Amino acid sequence: MHRTKEKIALLNDKARKGQLPGSTKMLLTRTVAALPDETISSLRHNVAAFDAFTEDNDPHGERDFGSIELEGERYFWKIDYYNRSLRFGAEDPTDTTETVRVLTLMHASEY
Repeated sequence: MHRTKEKIALLNDKARKGQLPGSTKMLLTRTVAALPDETISSLRHNVAAFDAFTEDNDPHGERDFGSIELEGERYFWKIDYYNRSLRFGAEDPTDTTETVRVLTLMHASEY
């Protein structure tokens, strides 16, 4: 079980950094999508660079959630695991041939 969590965490790190093309989709909430392109780019960069995982924000050890601040505003990101059709949850989040990671980026007010 511990190895599974480690593998999921490593895959989530890759997903955040854009290193799982075809296996990761990014979803921007309405508030985030309305931001200027430069701000969205900065948010994406901060999500990719995020490494402040603690027991409080990562209790399951999957590195699938984070909180960042930019320009005085708080944003959250969350990674969820779906099957290829995006209709159901992934049976095995470690299987990149059958799993799509959806990284949602939202303003804290949308949580």
